Amino acid sequence: MDDKIRADHRNDFSRGSVVRHILRLAAPMTLAQLINVLYSVVDRIYIGHLPHTSAQALTGIGLCLPVITVISAFANLFGMGGAPLCSIARGGHEEKRAQAVMGNSFAMLIFTGAALMILCLLVKRPLLYMFGASEATYEYADQYITIYLLGTIFVMVSLGMNNFINAQGFGKMGMLTVLLGAFMNIILDPVLIFGFEMGVRGAAIATVISQGASALWVFLFLTGKRALFRLTRASMRLRLSLVKDIVFLGTSGFVMSVTNGTVQIVCNAVLVRYGGDIYVGIMTVIHSVREIATLPLNGLTSGAQPVMGYNYGAGCYGRVKTAVKFITIAGIAFSLILWAVVSLEPRFFLQLFTRESELIERGVPAMQIYFCGIFMMALQFAGQSTYVALNRPKQAVFFSLFRKVIIVVPLTLLLPMIGNLGTDGVFWAEPVSNVIGGTACFVTMLITVWPALKEASA
Repeated sequence: MDDKIRADHRNDFSRGSVVRHILRLAAPMTLAQLINVLYSVVDRIYIGHLPHTSAQALTGIGLCLPVITVISAFANLFGMGGAPLCSIARGGHEEKRAQAVMGNSFAMLIFTGAALMILCLLVKRPLLYMFGASEATYEYADQYITIYLLGTIFVMVSLGMNNFINAQGFGKMGMLTVLLGAFMNIILDPVLIFGFEMGVRGAAIATVISQGASALWVFLFLTGKRALFRLTRASMRLRLSLVKDIVFLGTSGFVMSVTNGTVQIVCNAVLVRYGGDIYVGIMTVIHSVREIATLPLNGLTSGAQPVMGYNYGAGCYGRVKTAVKFITIAGIAFSLILWAVVSLEPRFFLQLFTRESELIERGVPAMQIYFCGIFMMALQFAGQSTYVALNRPKQAVFFSLFRKVIIVVPLTLLLPMIGNLGTDGVFWAEPVSNVIGGTACFVTMLITVWPALKEASA
Protein backbone atom coordinates (compact mmCIF):
# COMPACT_ATOMS: atom_id res chain seq x y z
CA MET A 1 0.00 0.00 0.00
CA ASP A 2 1.67 3.27 -1.12
CA ASP A 3 1.68 6.56 0.81
CA LYS A 4 -1.22 8.05 -1.14
CA ILE A 5 -3.50 5.06 -0.47
CA ARG A 6 -2.59 5.08 3.21
CA ALA A 7 -3.32 8.83 3.42
CA ASP A 8 -6.68 8.36 1.69
CA HIS A 9 -7.61 5.56 4.12
CA ARG A 10 -6.53 7.61 7.14
CA ASN A 11 -8.57 10.58 5.92
CA ASP A 12 -11.76 8.55 5.48
CA PHE A 13 -13.92 10.43 7.99
CA SER A 14 -16.78 7.91 7.76
CA ARG A 15 -14.78 5.52 9.97
CA GLY A 16 -13.59 5.80 13.55
CA SER A 17 -14.39 8.42 16.17
CA VAL A 18 -16.01 11.61 14.88
CA VAL A 19 -14.60 13.61 17.80
CA ARG A 20 -11.12 12.23 17.20
CA HIS A 21 -11.28 13.21 13.52
CA ILE A 22 -12.41 16.73 14.43
CA LEU A 23 -9.70 17.20 17.03
CA ARG A 24 -7.04 15.77 14.71
CA LEU A 25 -7.88 18.47 12.19
CA ALA A 26 -8.83 21.21 14.66
CA ALA A 27 -5.58 21.18 16.67
CA PRO A 28 -3.23 21.93 13.78
CA MET A 29 -5.82 24.19 12.12
CA THR A 30 -6.15 26.23 15.32
CA LEU A 31 -2.40 26.55 15.56
CA ALA A 32 -2.27 27.42 11.88
CA GLN A 33 -4.90 30.14 12.32
CA LEU A 34 -3.07 31.45 15.39
CA ILE A 35 0.10 31.67 13.39
CA ASN A 36 -1.77 33.33 10.52
CA VAL A 37 -3.24 35.95 12.85
CA LEU A 38 0.27 36.68 14.11
CA TYR A 39 1.04 38.21 10.71
CA SER A 40 -1.03 41.27 11.56
CA VAL A 41 -1.19 41.09 15.34
CA VAL A 42 2.58 40.99 15.80
CA ASP A 43 2.81 44.05 13.56
CA ARG A 44 0.38 45.87 15.86
CA ILE A 45 2.28 44.82 18.98
CA TYR A 46 5.58 46.18 17.67
CA ILE A 47 3.99 49.31 16.20
CA GLY A 48 2.21 49.94 19.51
CA HIS A 49 5.61 50.19 21.19
CA LEU A 50 7.19 52.69 18.81
CA PRO A 51 8.66 55.58 20.83
CA HIS A 52 6.71 58.88 20.81
CA THR A 53 4.27 57.96 18.00
CA SER A 54 2.83 54.62 19.12
CA ALA A 55 -0.80 55.76 19.56
CA GLN A 56 -0.99 57.48 16.16
CA ALA A 57 0.81 54.62 14.41
CA LEU A 58 -1.42 51.99 16.06
CA THR A 59 -4.50 53.95 15.03
CA GLY A 60 -3.12 54.19 11.49
CA ILE A 61 -2.78 50.40 11.33
CA GLY A 62 -6.33 50.09 12.65
CA LEU A 63 -7.60 52.21 9.78
CA CYS A 64 -6.12 49.68 7.34
CA LEU A 65 -7.99 46.75 8.86
CA PRO A 66 -11.14 47.12 6.72
CA VAL A 67 -9.04 46.87 3.53
CA ILE A 68 -7.17 43.84 4.88
CA THR A 69 -10.50 42.30 5.90
CA VAL A 70 -11.96 42.74 2.41
CA ILE A 71 -8.92 41.04 0.85
CA SER A 72 -9.38 38.16 3.30
CA ALA A 73 -13.06 38.10 2.35
CA PHE A 74 -12.25 37.35 -1.27
CA ALA A 75 -9.78 34.67 -0.18
CA ASN A 76 -12.61 33.14 1.87
CA LEU A 77 -15.02 33.43 -1.07
CA PHE A 78 -13.01 30.98 -3.19
CA GLY A 79 -11.13 29.09 -0.47
CA MET A 80 -13.98 28.43 1.96
CA GLY A 81 -16.37 28.09 -0.97
CA GLY A 82 -14.33 25.44 -2.77
CA ALA A 83 -12.96 23.41 0.16
CA PRO A 84 -16.34 22.10 1.46
CA LEU A 85 -17.28 21.12 -2.11
CA CYS A 86 -14.02 19.15 -2.27
CA SER A 87 -14.87 17.39 0.99
CA ILE A 88 -18.33 16.47 -0.28
CA ALA A 89 -16.86 15.26 -3.60
CA ARG A 90 -14.28 13.17 -1.76
CA GLY A 91 -17.00 11.61 0.38
CA GLY A 92 -18.87 10.69 -2.81
CA HIS A 93 -15.63 9.39 -4.45
CA GLU A 94 -15.71 12.07 -7.17
CA GLU A 95 -11.98 12.81 -7.28
CA LYS A 96 -12.04 14.53 -10.69
CA ARG A 97 -14.67 16.99 -9.52
CA ALA A 98 -12.69 17.67 -6.34
CA GLN A 99 -9.58 18.44 -8.40
CA ALA A 100 -11.50 20.70 -10.79
CA VAL A 101 -13.02 22.65 -7.89
CA MET A 102 -9.56 23.24 -6.44
CA GLY A 103 -8.11 24.38 -9.78
CA ASN A 104 -10.97 26.77 -10.48
CA SER A 105 -10.66 28.24 -6.99
CA PHE A 106 -6.95 28.85 -7.52
CA ALA A 107 -7.51 30.60 -10.84
CA MET A 108 -10.16 32.88 -9.34
CA LEU A 109 -7.91 33.73 -6.38
CA ILE A 110 -5.11 34.86 -8.70
CA PHE A 111 -7.39 36.93 -10.94
CA THR A 112 -9.26 38.56 -8.07
CA GLY A 113 -6.07 39.27 -6.13
CA ALA A 114 -4.57 41.20 -9.04
CA ALA A 115 -7.77 43.18 -9.55
CA LEU A 116 -8.06 44.07 -5.85
CA MET A 117 -4.45 45.24 -5.68
CA ILE A 118 -4.87 47.66 -8.59
CA LEU A 119 -8.24 48.98 -7.46
CA CYS A 120 -7.26 49.58 -3.84
CA LEU A 121 -4.00 51.34 -4.80
CA LEU A 122 -5.99 53.71 -6.99
CA VAL A 123 -8.54 54.70 -4.32
CA LYS A 124 -6.56 54.27 -1.09
CA ARG A 125 -6.52 57.96 -0.09
CA PRO A 126 -10.28 58.61 -0.12
CA LEU A 127 -10.85 55.15 1.39
CA LEU A 128 -8.61 55.81 4.40
CA TYR A 129 -10.23 59.19 5.10
CA MET A 130 -13.66 57.58 4.77
CA PHE A 131 -12.56 54.98 7.34
CA GLY A 132 -11.80 57.73 9.87
CA ALA A 133 -8.24 58.86 9.12
CA SER A 134 -7.12 62.27 10.36
CA GLU A 135 -4.12 64.40 9.41
CA ALA A 136 -2.25 62.87 12.36
CA THR A 137 -2.93 59.24 11.40
CA TYR A 138 -3.18 59.20 7.57
CA GLU A 139 0.58 59.10 7.03
CA TYR A 140 0.97 55.87 9.04
CA ALA A 141 -2.04 54.23 7.41
CA ASP A 142 -0.80 55.13 3.92
CA GLN A 143 2.70 53.78 4.58
CA TYR A 144 1.38 50.43 5.73
CA ILE A 145 -1.41 49.78 3.24
CA THR A 146 0.60 50.79 0.14
CA ILE A 147 3.20 48.10 0.75
CA TYR A 148 0.69 45.54 2.02
CA LEU A 149 -1.37 45.80 -1.17
CA LEU A 150 1.66 44.85 -3.28
CA GLY A 151 1.47 41.40 -1.69
CA THR A 152 -2.27 40.89 -2.25
CA ILE A 153 -1.84 37.83 -4.48
CA PHE A 154 0.40 36.20 -1.86
CA VAL A 155 -2.29 36.72 0.78
CA MET A 156 -5.00 35.33 -1.48
CA VAL A 157 -3.08 32.16 -2.37
CA SER A 158 -1.74 31.36 1.09
CA LEU A 159 -5.03 32.02 2.88
CA GLY A 160 -7.42 30.69 0.24
CA MET A 161 -5.60 27.59 -0.97
CA ASN A 162 -4.61 26.37 2.47
CA ASN A 163 -8.26 25.34 2.88
CA PHE A 164 -7.71 22.69 0.22
CA ILE A 165 -4.77 21.19 2.08
CA ASN A 166 -7.03 20.87 5.13
CA ALA A 167 -9.91 19.54 3.01
CA GLN A 168 -7.69 16.64 1.94
CA GLY A 169 -7.07 15.82 5.60
CA PHE A 170 -3.53 17.21 5.89
CA GLY A 171 -4.10 19.39 8.95
CA LYS A 172 -0.45 19.36 10.03
CA MET A 173 0.72 20.40 6.58
CA GLY A 174 -1.83 23.23 6.65
CA MET A 175 -0.32 24.32 9.95
CA LEU A 176 3.19 24.28 8.49
CA THR A 177 2.00 26.51 5.66
CA VAL A 178 1.44 29.45 7.95
CA LEU A 179 4.13 28.47 10.45
CA LEU A 180 6.76 29.19 7.83
CA GLY A 181 5.43 32.66 7.06
CA ALA A 182 4.72 33.59 10.66
CA PHE A 183 8.18 32.54 11.81
CA MET A 184 9.70 34.78 9.14
CA ASN A 185 7.38 37.64 10.08
CA ILE A 186 8.22 37.44 13.79
CA ILE A 187 11.94 37.58 12.95
CA LEU A 188 11.72 40.26 10.26
CA ASP A 189 9.42 42.64 12.17
CA PRO A 190 11.86 43.84 14.86
CA VAL A 191 14.76 43.82 12.40
CA LEU A 192 12.99 46.06 9.88
CA ILE A 193 10.90 48.16 12.29
CA PHE A 194 13.61 48.94 14.85
CA GLY A 195 16.92 47.65 13.44
CA PHE A 196 16.59 49.44 10.09
CA GLU A 197 14.35 52.14 11.63
CA MET A 198 11.69 51.61 8.95
CA GLY A 199 8.78 51.87 11.37
CA VAL A 200 5.37 51.13 9.86
CA ARG A 201 6.91 50.46 6.44
CA GLY A 202 9.12 47.76 7.95
CA ALA A 203 6.09 45.98 9.41
CA ALA A 204 4.38 45.93 6.01
CA ILE A 205 7.48 44.69 4.18
CA ALA A 206 7.93 41.88 6.71
CA THR A 207 4.30 40.82 6.20
CA VAL A 208 4.55 40.77 2.39
CA ILE A 209 7.76 38.70 2.40
CA SER A 210 6.28 36.24 4.89
CA GLN A 211 3.01 35.82 3.00
CA GLY A 212 5.02 35.23 -0.18
CA ALA A 213 6.85 32.36 1.48
CA SER A 214 3.56 30.81 2.67
CA ALA A 215 2.02 31.11 -0.79
CA LEU A 216 4.97 29.34 -2.38
CA TRP A 217 4.76 26.54 0.19
CA VAL A 218 1.04 25.98 -0.54
CA PHE A 219 1.62 25.93 -4.29
CA LEU A 220 4.47 23.43 -4.07
CA PHE A 221 2.47 21.06 -1.85
CA LEU A 222 -0.69 21.12 -3.96
CA THR A 223 1.32 20.45 -7.12
CA GLY A 224 3.45 17.76 -5.45
CA LYS A 225 3.17 14.01 -5.03
CA ARG A 226 1.78 13.95 -1.48
CA ALA A 227 -1.50 15.66 -2.36
CA LEU A 228 -4.46 13.31 -2.83
CA PHE A 229 -5.48 15.38 -5.85
CA ARG A 230 -3.17 17.93 -7.45
CA LEU A 231 -3.33 21.44 -8.79
CA THR A 232 -2.81 21.20 -12.57
CA ARG A 233 -3.17 23.51 -15.56
CA ALA A 234 -6.12 21.49 -16.81
CA SER A 235 -7.94 21.86 -13.47
CA MET A 236 -7.48 25.65 -13.64
CA ARG A 237 -9.57 25.96 -16.80
CA LEU A 238 -12.60 27.86 -15.58
CA ARG A 239 -15.96 26.12 -15.73
CA LEU A 240 -18.88 28.44 -15.16
CA SER A 241 -20.93 25.83 -13.33
CA LEU A 242 -18.13 25.12 -10.86
CA VAL A 243 -17.35 28.79 -10.30
CA LYS A 244 -21.02 29.45 -9.57
CA ASP A 245 -21.11 26.57 -7.04
CA ILE A 246 -17.90 27.80 -5.39
CA VAL A 247 -19.08 31.40 -5.17
CA PHE A 248 -22.53 30.36 -3.98
CA LEU A 249 -21.16 28.34 -1.07
CA GLY A 250 -18.29 30.72 -0.36
CA THR A 251 -20.61 33.72 -0.16
CA SER A 252 -21.21 32.96 3.52
CA GLY A 253 -17.56 33.37 4.49
CA PHE A 254 -17.27 36.30 2.09
CA VAL A 255 -20.26 38.10 3.54
CA MET A 256 -19.06 37.42 7.07
CA SER A 257 -15.67 39.00 6.30
CA VAL A 258 -17.11 41.92 4.32
CA THR A 259 -19.62 42.67 7.05
CA ASN A 260 -16.77 42.53 9.58
CA GLY A 261 -15.03 45.17 7.47
CA THR A 262 -18.22 47.21 7.32
CA VAL A 263 -18.57 47.06 11.08
CA GLN A 264 -14.93 48.16 11.47
CA ILE A 265 -15.55 51.16 9.21
CA VAL A 266 -18.73 52.20 11.05
CA CYS A 267 -17.13 51.67 14.47
CA ASN A 268 -14.07 53.77 13.57
CA ALA A 269 -16.20 56.60 12.20
CA VAL A 270 -18.50 56.68 15.26
CA LEU A 271 -15.61 56.33 17.73
CA VAL A 272 -13.72 59.23 16.12
CA ARG A 273 -16.86 61.35 16.42
CA TYR A 274 -17.55 60.58 20.08
CA GLY A 275 -14.07 59.89 21.46
CA GLY A 276 -11.34 60.89 19.01
CA ASP A 277 -8.38 58.97 17.53
CA ILE A 278 -7.53 57.24 20.80
CA TYR A 279 -10.73 55.17 20.69
CA VAL A 280 -9.85 53.90 17.21
CA GLY A 281 -6.61 52.70 18.78
CA ILE A 282 -8.58 51.02 21.58
CA MET A 283 -10.83 49.25 19.08
CA THR A 284 -7.72 48.14 17.15
CA VAL A 285 -6.40 46.48 20.31
CA ILE A 286 -9.81 44.91 21.08
CA HIS A 287 -10.07 43.47 17.57
CA SER A 288 -6.54 42.08 17.93
CA VAL A 289 -7.36 40.41 21.24
CA ARG A 290 -10.58 39.00 19.80
CA GLU A 291 -8.73 37.59 16.78
CA ILE A 292 -6.41 35.64 19.06
CA ALA A 293 -8.96 34.74 21.75
CA THR A 294 -11.53 33.22 19.39
CA LEU A 295 -9.01 31.17 17.42
CA PRO A 296 -9.74 27.87 19.23
CA LEU A 297 -13.43 28.35 18.43
CA ASN A 298 -12.57 29.06 14.80
CA GLY A 299 -10.23 26.08 14.67
CA LEU A 300 -12.80 23.74 16.21
CA THR A 301 -15.55 24.63 13.74
CA SER A 302 -13.13 24.71 10.81
CA GLY A 303 -11.85 21.27 11.77
CA ALA A 304 -15.40 19.98 11.94
CA GLN A 305 -16.39 21.17 8.47
CA PRO A 306 -14.38 18.60 6.43
CA VAL A 307 -15.63 15.83 8.74
CA MET A 308 -19.26 16.94 8.48
CA GLY A 309 -19.01 17.50 4.72
CA TYR A 310 -17.41 14.12 4.09
CA ASN A 311 -19.98 12.23 6.16
CA TYR A 312 -22.82 14.18 4.60
CA GLY A 313 -21.53 13.24 1.15
CA ALA A 314 -21.17 9.62 2.26
CA GLY A 315 -24.72 9.52 3.70
CA CYS A 316 -23.55 9.03 7.32
CA TYR A 317 -26.00 11.52 8.81
CA GLY A 318 -25.79 10.27 12.39
CA ARG A 319 -22.08 11.15 12.39
CA VAL A 320 -22.92 14.64 11.16
CA LYS A 321 -25.22 15.12 14.17
CA THR A 322 -22.49 13.87 16.52
CA ALA A 323 -20.12 16.47 15.08
CA VAL A 324 -22.65 19.29 15.54
CA LYS A 325 -23.29 18.31 19.17
CA PHE A 326 -19.59 18.18 19.94
CA ILE A 327 -18.64 21.57 18.48
CA THR A 328 -21.63 23.22 20.18
CA ILE A 329 -20.85 21.93 23.68
CA ALA A 330 -17.08 22.43 23.35
CA GLY A 331 -17.56 25.90 21.87
CA ILE A 332 -19.82 27.11 24.69
CA ALA A 333 -17.45 25.75 27.35
CA PHE A 334 -14.43 27.45 25.79
CA SER A 335 -16.13 30.80 25.26
CA LEU A 336 -17.34 30.89 28.88
CA ILE A 337 -13.74 30.50 30.03
CA LEU A 338 -12.65 33.18 27.56
CA TRP A 339 -15.27 35.60 28.89
CA ALA A 340 -14.07 35.09 32.47
CA VAL A 341 -10.38 35.57 31.62
CA VAL A 342 -10.83 38.74 29.55
CA SER A 343 -13.25 40.25 32.09
CA LEU A 344 -10.88 39.67 35.00
CA GLU A 345 -7.61 40.69 33.31
CA PRO A 346 -8.33 43.26 30.55
CA ARG A 347 -5.31 45.36 31.52
CA PHE A 348 -2.94 42.47 30.75
CA PHE A 349 -4.20 42.19 27.18
CA LEU A 350 -4.08 45.96 26.61
CA GLN A 351 -0.50 46.18 27.84
CA LEU A 352 0.58 43.65 25.23
CA PHE A 353 -0.11 46.29 22.58
CA THR A 354 0.68 49.60 24.23
CA ARG A 355 2.22 51.29 27.26
CA GLU A 356 0.27 54.53 26.88
CA SER A 357 -1.59 55.01 30.17
CA GLU A 358 -4.57 56.92 28.73
CA LEU A 359 -5.27 54.25 26.12
CA ILE A 360 -5.04 51.52 28.77
CA GLU A 361 -7.29 53.27 31.30
CA ARG A 362 -10.01 54.00 28.75
CA GLY A 363 -9.58 50.59 27.16
CA VAL A 364 -10.29 48.53 30.32
CA PRO A 365 -14.05 49.27 30.59
CA ALA A 366 -14.39 49.19 26.78
CA MET A 367 -12.93 45.68 26.61
CA GLN A 368 -15.08 44.41 29.47
CA ILE A 369 -18.22 45.64 27.71
CA TYR A 370 -17.21 44.29 24.29
CA PHE A 371 -16.53 40.75 25.52
CA CYS A 372 -19.62 40.56 27.74
CA GLY A 373 -21.66 37.51 26.77
CA ILE A 374 -19.23 36.34 24.09
CA PHE A 375 -20.21 32.73 24.90
CA MET A 376 -23.31 33.26 22.75
CA MET A 377 -21.03 33.60 19.74
CA ALA A 378 -20.34 29.85 20.01
CA LEU A 379 -23.90 29.22 18.84
CA GLN A 380 -23.32 31.40 15.78
CA PHE A 381 -20.12 29.52 14.94
CA ALA A 382 -21.77 26.11 15.35
CA GLY A 383 -24.79 26.99 13.23
CA GLN A 384 -22.76 28.79 10.58
CA SER A 385 -20.23 25.98 10.14
CA THR A 386 -23.02 23.41 9.87
CA TYR A 387 -24.71 25.36 7.09
CA VAL A 388 -21.43 25.69 5.16
CA ALA A 389 -20.34 22.07 5.63
CA LEU A 390 -23.72 20.74 4.44
CA ASN A 391 -23.81 23.02 1.38
CA ARG A 392 -26.65 25.25 2.60
CA PRO A 393 -25.31 28.63 1.47
CA LYS A 394 -28.57 30.58 1.64
CA GLN A 395 -28.92 30.10 5.38
CA ALA A 396 -25.22 30.72 5.97
CA VAL A 397 -25.33 34.00 4.02
CA PHE A 398 -28.50 35.19 5.70
CA PHE A 399 -27.19 34.78 9.24
CA SER A 400 -23.88 36.41 8.32
CA LEU A 401 -25.83 39.45 7.17
CA PHE A 402 -28.33 39.26 10.00
CA ARG A 403 -25.85 39.57 12.88
CA LYS A 404 -23.54 42.18 11.41
CA VAL A 405 -25.55 44.32 9.00
CA ILE A 406 -29.04 44.10 10.48
CA ILE A 407 -28.02 44.17 14.16
CA VAL A 408 -24.48 45.49 14.78
CA VAL A 409 -24.33 48.38 12.32
CA PRO A 410 -27.64 50.00 13.37
CA LEU A 411 -26.83 49.50 17.06
CA THR A 412 -23.38 51.05 16.59
CA LEU A 413 -25.02 54.13 15.13
CA LEU A 414 -27.94 54.34 17.58
CA LEU A 415 -26.67 53.23 21.01
CA PRO A 416 -24.15 56.10 21.45
CA MET A 417 -27.11 58.51 21.27
CA ILE A 418 -29.17 56.67 23.92
CA GLY A 419 -28.70 57.73 27.54
CA ASN A 420 -25.43 59.53 26.75
CA LEU A 421 -23.69 56.20 26.25
CA GLY A 422 -21.25 57.73 23.75
CA THR A 423 -18.35 55.42 22.98
CA ASP A 424 -19.71 52.78 25.39
CA GLY A 425 -22.66 52.38 23.03
CA VAL A 426 -20.31 51.28 20.25
CA PHE A 427 -18.85 48.55 22.45
CA TRP A 428 -22.28 47.39 23.69
CA ALA A 429 -23.40 46.70 20.12
CA GLU A 430 -21.24 43.56 19.95
CA PRO A 431 -22.61 41.60 22.96
CA VAL A 432 -26.20 42.46 22.04
CA SER A 433 -25.62 41.12 18.53
CA ASN A 434 -24.02 37.95 19.90
CA VAL A 435 -27.12 37.15 21.95
CA ILE A 436 -29.66 37.87 19.22
CA GLY A 437 -27.67 36.62 16.22
CA GLY A 438 -26.24 33.52 17.89
CA THR A 439 -29.61 32.38 19.20
CA ALA A 440 -31.39 32.96 15.88
CA CYS A 441 -28.73 31.14 13.84
CA PHE A 442 -28.52 28.07 16.07
CA VAL A 443 -32.25 27.67 16.71
CA THR A 444 -32.99 27.94 13.00
CA MET A 445 -30.36 25.27 12.31
CA LEU A 446 -32.06 22.96 14.82
CA ILE A 447 -35.45 23.56 13.20
CA THR A 448 -34.37 23.19 9.56
CA VAL A 449 -31.27 20.94 9.43
CA TRP A 450 -31.68 18.61 12.40
CA PRO A 451 -35.04 17.04 11.39
CA ALA A 452 -33.77 16.46 7.83
CA LEU A 453 -30.78 14.53 9.15
CA LYS A 454 -33.04 12.45 11.40
CA GLU A 455 -35.35 11.56 8.52
CA ALA A 456 -32.44 10.59 6.30
CA SER A 457 -31.00 8.38 9.03
CA ALA A 458 -34.21 6.42 9.50
